[in-house]
Amino acid sequence: MTLAAFVAVAFLLTLGAISPGPAVLMAARTGVTEGMRTGFFLAMGIGIGAVFWALLALSGLAVLFQIAPTLLWVFKIAGGLYLIWMAYGMWRDAPNPLPDVTGTLPRRALSAFRLGVITQLSNPKPAVLLSAVFIGTVPPQTPIWTLAALLTYLFLVESAWNTIVARIFSFPATRRAYLGAKTTVDRTFGGLLGLLGLKIAAT
Repeated sequence: MTLAAFVAVAFLLTLGAISPGPAVLMAARTGVTEGMRTGFFLAMGIGIGAVFWALLALSGLAVLFQIAPTLLWVFKIAGGLYLIWMAYGMWRDAPNPLPDVTGTLPRRALSAFRLGVITQLSNPKPAVLLSAVFIGTVPPQTPIWTLAALLTYLFLVESAWNTIVARIFSFPATRRAYLGAKTTVDRTFGGLLGLLGLKIAAT
């Protein structure tokens, strides 16, 4: 695999990471509601979830989905329903007061990490995208170390981007604006997440 081909794949992975979706939405909400530290661990989980999908893609997931399209349908329905369930929780709890992030964080590091992994895995679209990227641009004879470098880059770009999103939304000014319109903002987040869940389940 040439350096130019590696850069091209890395560019496609970057575009996939920064495109709006459930992971970015969850990073934004976590940053504003629970702070940068929780957002960081959430982003790490999102990165690991992306690597998991990439490993499945490299293992021939796209071929499996072609052979057994019902499996992809099951993935989409399950993932979409999970996102809708999370959206319902956001909508239901929107009027509740915001926990104080200056003291004990409302979510432990492991819990935030787990939420990041689950959020990423609940959306099978990355699996399809990564399958297209790896099958279409990575030759079968690519050395293991090159694949490892691509997976490392994928983890870093997913984690870094969602950490940046969480950081932006964790700034005091952003938080103050959020506190002034918590119910509306939470229900907007929940509505968007629910729509994404419906879109995933229906397509």
